[in-house]
Amino acid sequence: MDLHDITHRTLAHYDQTADAFFAGTIDHDVSQNIDALLQAIESAAPYTILDLGCGPGRDLKAFTERGHQAIGVDGSSRFVEMARQYSGCEVWHQDFLELDLPAARFDGVFANASLFHVPAAALPDVLARLYGTLKPGGALFSSNPRGDNREGWNGPRYGSYHDYAAWERYLTSAGFAPLHHYYRPAGLPRDQQPWLASVWRKPVR
Repeated sequence: MDLHDITHRTLAHYDQTADAFFAGTIDHDVSQNIDALLQAIESAAPYTILDLGCGPGRDLKAFTERGHQAIGVDGSSRFVEMARQYSGCEVWHQDFLELDLPAARFDGVFANASLFHVPAAALPDVLARLYGTLKPGGALFSSNPRGDNREGWNGPRYGSYHDYAAWERYLTSAGFAPLHHYYRPAGLPRDQQPWLASVWRKPVR
C-alpha cells in the first residue's frame, strides 16, 4: 500500500473517533515524559516546544501551564480544531509525511505516542525534518509502543513497533545523540511495560 494511503486511513480513524479519544486520554498522566524532555534541554527557560502529534491538546496545555511556548502539529483536522480550542495554543495541520517545519525554531520536540504511526520507510525523512527544526543542543523525546521491529495494521490504525536497538539506529542515523531511555508504566515488570520512551539531543557542532 502507498505510504500516503496508510497515513490517510490512520488519520481518518482519528477524525472519526476524536471525541472518544479525547475522553479516554485526557486524564492520562504523562508528566514523567514531559519532565524527561524538559530536563534534557540545556538552554534557558522558557522553552519553545513542538508537540508532534498533539492530538486534542492535553500536553500542549501542560507545557503552557509550566510557562513554556508550545506549538502543536497534527494530521487530523478534527484534533487540530480541538487542540486549538482546548489549549489556546497555535496548532498546525500537517501530515507527518509532508512536514513543513521552520529551521532551528524549537528547543524541544515532544513526540508522545505519535512517531510509531510513521511507516518505517518514511521514518528517516520524518526524523530529518525534526532534526532540522530543532536548535543545536535541542532535545527530542519519543514514546512508542515497543515491539520486535514489525509493522502493520492494528485495526484501523497503522503502527511500527521497534525495539530500542532498532530505534537507536534510526535516531543516530538522523544525527541525534542518545541521552537515555526507559520503559513505561514505571514500577512494573518489563513484560507489563509496553511503552519505550527515549530522549535524544541534536549536537552542537
